[in-house]
Amino acid sequence: MNLGAQTLAASLVLGSTAIYAAPVEETCDVKKDKQCESAEAIERIEVHGVRNSIYHVDKSGDLRRVNDLVDTPQVINILTQDQIQESGKTDLKDILSAQSGVTLGTGENGNAFGDRYIIRGHEARSDVFVDGLRDPGMTTRESFATERVEITKGPSSTFAGRGSSGGAVNSVTKKASTSYNFGRVDASFGTDDYYRLTADYNASINDNAAVRINLLSAEDTKPGRDGIERSREGAQLSGVYQANDKLNFIADFYYLSADDRPDLGSYFDQTTRKPVSDIPVYAQDEDFQESELSTFTLRTEYEINEDLMFYNSTRFGKTENGYITTGARGTTRDASDTTAPGAASINLSTHQGWQEVEYFATQFNLISNITALGKKHKLVYGLEFTDEKVDNGFYNYEAMGDSNCRVSGRGGVSNSYCLLDANGSVVQNASSLMQRAYTQGDSDAIFEINTVSAYVMDTIELTEETQLFLGLRQDSFDYSNDTSGRSGDVLYEYEDDMHNGHIGLLHSITEDGNVYINFSTATNINGGESDLGANCGYGGICGDPDQAQNADPEIVENIEIGTKWQLFDHKFMATAALFQMTKKDVMESVGDSYSTLGTLNTGKNRVKGVEFGLVGDINEQLSMQFSATSMKSEVLESYNEDNVGLALSNFADKSLYLQLRYQPTETFSFGGDYSYQSEMFGGQPDTAAGYDSENDRYSIVVPSYQVVNLFANYNATEDVTLRLNIGNVLDKEYWTAAYRSGAFMYLGDARSVRFTMNYQF
Repeated sequence: MNLGAQTLAASLVLGSTAIYAAPVEETCDVKKDKQCESAEAIERIEVHGVRNSIYHVDKSGDLRRVNDLVDTPQVINILTQDQIQESGKTDLKDILSAQSGVTLGTGENGNAFGDRYIIRGHEARSDVFVDGLRDPGMTTRESFATERVEITKGPSSTFAGRGSSGGAVNSVTKKASTSYNFGRVDASFGTDDYYRLTADYNASINDNAAVRINLLSAEDTKPGRDGIERSREGAQLSGVYQANDKLNFIADFYYLSADDRPDLGSYFDQTTRKPVSDIPVYAQDEDFQESELSTFTLRTEYEINEDLMFYNSTRFGKTENGYITTGARGTTRDASDTTAPGAASINLSTHQGWQEVEYFATQFNLISNITALGKKHKLVYGLEFTDEKVDNGFYNYEAMGDSNCRVSGRGGVSNSYCLLDANGSVVQNASSLMQRAYTQGDSDAIFEINTVSAYVMDTIELTEETQLFLGLRQDSFDYSNDTSGRSGDVLYEYEDDMHNGHIGLLHSITEDGNVYINFSTATNINGGESDLGANCGYGGICGDPDQAQNADPEIVENIEIGTKWQLFDHKFMATAALFQMTKKDVMESVGDSYSTLGTLNTGKNRVKGVEFGLVGDINEQLSMQFSATSMKSEVLESYNEDNVGLALSNFADKSLYLQLRYQPTETFSFGGDYSYQSEMFGGQPDTAAGYDSENDRYSIVVPSYQVVNLFANYNATEDVTLRLNIGNVLDKEYWTAAYRSGAFMYLGDARSVRFTMNYQF
């Protein structure tokens, strides 16, 4: 019996789900799995005995990270498929927002394009990768075809290229394997009209070829917000062909359609100094947020010899996003209002936009083991080319419904739509007040960037206990952005080179523990956020065309000192790190934050902190994943001297995540997760939080919050596992992010109950 058959047989006898969480590729080298001992492979899979969940893996899914995680001088948090599924989270933004050191931001400029992440206080919405290649554009991201999620903390430009100031996110997708055959179906239902069906089937056609298909269909209503609906349909088809023992081809096609009725949540009440609680649902019937993503990826792996490997990954992708959504803000009816002049109310507004993204990327790598000058080297040589085109636009819309109030706004007093009547009660037919009619309008920003990148990384074994890590990367880009807006039509075109590097020294104190020090850099170009055109204050391009070309890039420098230890027979890893990140030459906008005018390179800020992590199996019954981060942010320099000393916006000083799993018997396991985020302050991204100097306090406050979720698994038969998830057990109302003016404050989900049946065959 071959290894794949033995592994499958063992999983069926033991009732194990491990081959779905950690296939043979993660326990044996995929190119050398025939040389692995079957008993050893099965033993490593059997983490929990009867039904196992993998919470800890040894290596990154990025082949360029040649060392085990414990010997990598940087914090990298890896979330396995088992952790994600047992937590009950499905969208990537929900998975990431629970992690320490990561917070959510609202769609800037009022947009709701898609997920926006902030890592260690720095924007990361453009620093999302799939299998090592950048996933550009703002979109909705799902986990149905995800094997694991890797969060790299600290600047990562040697691996990632432009941006990656605070870190980067890399999703590793499920891939076909010739080593086994299996099938898995997960059917879920629950409160809030929750329904989710996923299927995962791998078929080994012969010794050299296999296919794998993952399917998704899901719908639900946002817990606690009736009428806020979410729908997902997706598919991934993966195939592998092993031409011989040395040459592999892996191809996959990925498709996701997300159709939501979005909710911008609550707003900040300046009188009470708190977000408005229990705000009624105010989304309009015609509101929508639609995303459609399709990609094709081809990977080639060729083992030239035992010390030299060639790896190429090439991807074509297209994303279409569009939304019209309703916002709400506290207001007072104008004196000219005929119904209730001077009465307090909630005014409704419209926010809209669309985006189309097309991109091509190809990355070539040579991974080599050599001995030079008496030292062992693990070398990575890389060459990458990317072509990204992003077309941003707007919708032409008209509100056909009869207005029901008069309020004062930016353009003066006008007829408008209010959620509350003269008595302060929610109006009848609140969801059909505006009755918008709309058509897709013109583009207002056409963004394109072509980048050629070259990099080299070396891991040098100085002694048996000491390793030196070196990396250098050059990115040469050709940028254009054809914008229209308040400053008229402006075409920006320029080209430049960026240089980044890292150096790290790691020393093993014992066989189980080490200490390290690491220095790394990252670079942000002027106008690097593709969704914002010339809105300088939000990460769009700053200055006129001449200024934009002459501006210096923003530079981030990070120094990190840490230690990593393997415990409990190397099934558990403990980490600790001190870090300081300094960002200089920060682009700052002047006056109107929608303006193209920037001070260009006048800002400087710093984030420093400490992070702790624990992950893996304490014993055969208990597993955990824990991370905690304590940080402090400060503006060091600014064109506006009043900003100096203030904290960065959308920045949680303290955050913590804990997930536990305990299996007392062979058929039953249970656990849960706890997340905590300290208070944050609203403001424009990557600069000082808004401050009320008259009252000596921050203007917009997002309160701290805690969320507790629980789960339980029951192995009904060898083929059937039942799982119960209870989300937000304490049913606490909480807010995850604030728009700079406090007009939007995203709401977390209320309590939910979900039941899942897993059938494997």
